Amino acid sequence: MKISYNWLKQFIKLPNTPEETGHLLTDLGLEVEGIKDFQSIKGGLQGIVVGHVKSCISHPNADKLQLCKIDVGNGEVLQIVCGAPNIAEGQKVPVATIGTTLYDEKGESFVIKKGKIRGEASEGMVCSEKELGLGTSHEGIMVMKADLIPGKPVSEIFDIENDHVFEIGLTPNRADAMSHWGVARDLKAGYQQQDISLELITPSVGAFHVDSRSFRIPIKVENSALAPRYCGITVSGIQVKESPKWLQNRLKAIGINSKNNLVDISNYVMHELGQPLHFFDAEKIAGDEINVKTLPKGTKFTTLDEVERELHEEDLVICDAEKPLALAGIFGGLHSAVSKDTTKIFIESAYFNPVSVRKSAKRHGLNTDASFRYERGIDPNITEYALKRAALLILDLAGGEITSDIDDLYFKKFEDFQVFLTFEKVNKLIGQNLAEETIKSILASLEIRVNNVTETGMGLTIPSYRVDVQREADVIEEILRVYGYNKIEFGTKFNASIANSTKFEDYKLQNHVANQLVGQGFYETMANSLTSAVYTRLTENLKEENDVKILNPLSQDLSVMRQSLLFSGLEAISYNINRKRTDLKLFEFGKTYHNYPGGREETKHLSLIVSGNRFPESWSFSKNGGSFFFMKGIISSVFERLGIKDLKSAAFKSDVFSEGLILSLGKSKLVEFGVLKKSVLKHFDIAQEVIYADFNWDLIIETTKSQKNKFTDIPKFPAVRRDFALLLDDSVMYRQVEEIAQQTEKKLLKSVSLFDVYQGNNLPEGKKSYAVSFTFQDDYKTLTDKQVDKVMKKLKHRFEEELKAELR
Repeated sequence: MKISYNWLKQFIKLPNTPEETGHLLTDLGLEVEGIKDFQSIKGGLQGIVVGHVKSCISHPNADKLQLCKIDVGNGEVLQIVCGAPNIAEGQKVPVATIGTTLYDEKGESFVIKKGKIRGEASEGMVCSEKELGLGTSHEGIMVMKADLIPGKPVSEIFDIENDHVFEIGLTPNRADAMSHWGVARDLKAGYQQQDISLELITPSVGAFHVDSRSFRIPIKVENSALAPRYCGITVSGIQVKESPKWLQNRLKAIGINSKNNLVDISNYVMHELGQPLHFFDAEKIAGDEINVKTLPKGTKFTTLDEVERELHEEDLVICDAEKPLALAGIFGGLHSAVSKDTTKIFIESAYFNPVSVRKSAKRHGLNTDASFRYERGIDPNITEYALKRAALLILDLAGGEITSDIDDLYFKKFEDFQVFLTFEKVNKLIGQNLAEETIKSILASLEIRVNNVTETGMGLTIPSYRVDVQREADVIEEILRVYGYNKIEFGTKFNASIANSTKFEDYKLQNHVANQLVGQGFYETMANSLTSAVYTRLTENLKEENDVKILNPLSQDLSVMRQSLLFSGLEAISYNINRKRTDLKLFEFGKTYHNYPGGREETKHLSLIVSGNRFPESWSFSKNGGSFFFMKGIISSVFERLGIKDLKSAAFKSDVFSEGLILSLGKSKLVEFGVLKKSVLKHFDIAQEVIYADFNWDLIIETTKSQKNKFTDIPKFPAVRRDFALLLDDSVMYRQVEEIAQQTEKKLLKSVSLFDVYQGNNLPEGKKSYAVSFTFQDDYKTLTDKQVDKVMKKLKHRFEEELKAELR
């Protein structure tokens, strides 16, 4: 938010420089992010002087150029080539001397240099109004008053306003500071703590009076909950024209371009007092009536930006007898706007429900200065005051007369908040004992009224414009920011308690697994929990009725809480592939949200997603894709890191996976993973294979707590390896071989590994060959060939008997 230093001085006589004032504002909680210098005429006309045209002849080498001799004072006569058709001998003109900086229409600077134009020297530039920023005329040079003295700086002739503009990072709760008046109030309180007593000067509306009652527009409010207060008045006989320079400069300083006197007055009052206003062309109000109400869903309405919108049934609208005129508190309509031909207006000054305005603004994607203020909550008690202020400015700058009484529909007066403040709580939260008189002084400077004082505290009344101060803690925050955070002393003693936590805390396990995955080449992602409802329709596993829907979504793409981490992962994959990052290994810890008939549930998950090559492209890797088995290995390493063993795997298919596995421990399904179907990937415009794994992290944490890990010494005796080449039926799975081996020898057999699979020539039809290695080891002695041969014989017998295996 931009605040003008000169504008502030209309409310309070500031004793300090802009820089010192900025420091005080920051200390008061209105953080000044920067201070910029402002000049009503960019460059301040520096280097521009009055010149007297001594002679003016045609350029010898150009028909449309003039060769002029111009006296710029102190006896100095410059030769300047000029192409303006209206330059003539004897004129007084503005001359930009060598080295002067001028600015073009885009605000870009250029420096006047000595040069030659068509062979003739030119030692400056004779300027037009537009080139100087003094007007819009560019048809010829600017002719000045004849009695001006050559050499006089033009900056001394024209009134140039120099200002300093504060860029304040306003927090959403400080609705009271969304105006120059509000900021001045805070400065007054801040200076009072420095023993500098300043008066807050508010614009007077004492001159307001009704000239006649010849033109009244009745007001009807059908929904007082959405429009608790609505004021209106008519002004007739006005003239729409350009605003005076002082008003243009005030608005220009804070980044608002001048339109005309009426539009500028509404902007001026809004930034001055914080009360948005709206001016309707009274001639365009059908039936001479104003009705504040909601309209049926789908009603068409064209706003000022010439966009036709469909209204929602909850949108509050200002209407006449036939049509909508404006979205209440947000945006005016195209067909009721003030134009250059307007002579009669209806002025609206209202307090609209902040939640209603916010919903409508988000619904239609509109963000205006008015909605910015209404959404955060304005002061309901300055509605009439701001209306009178605007009416008086209109009479002063646009003429006319006030032709109706103020219609003020105030259905239920807003009561000031009542808070009881305890001294003990003040000292406890601030960490320092403040004197009772200091507290009272600060509260008084903030216009917080002390109703009664007891031994334990005081009863307070909070002014209506402080909509964010409703609790005892809020009042203490106000006291502290005005007292000064920098004044709070630090104690010499620091106390801290040590909380007991187990090694199974969620964040600890999460860090262990995240560090391992990063070491394996994965990158962590963090996606928004809000997502599109469209994704639910991509799979039958997710039901639309289980979506947790957002009542007031920012957009349709963020309208529900996600039921799965899969689609945010695919968004990340698609985003990176479109930017030529095709080799991806990503993981995310996040929650899913479900609205079941029995209630809403949140579940934490860990998702892994792999696509592209596992390693950078190289001649040494002939097969480098992120395969299904690569993902299985990563998953196994995660469970091994967490100490979870004896998992059972089962194949499954779904409308998401073309092939997949579920790993379970008992009845708990800990992870499901597989290759995603092309039909799912097509929605995200992904052509390459993607493998996805979804861990139920909540179940994994509970499972980890129940696991008992045993630690043994590293064996001192060597291991022995033996291999079998088994001829098996195609239907036999490796898992069966492994299970039989582990059942046959539980003491000496340490591991079983499949290192080759062969199907093809020289094998009978329906057969395959498994090359399986077995590793044996005794923890207490060296194994002999006789012991190992005995075990291998048992294995051979069981494979032959149970799997119909043959040794090749």
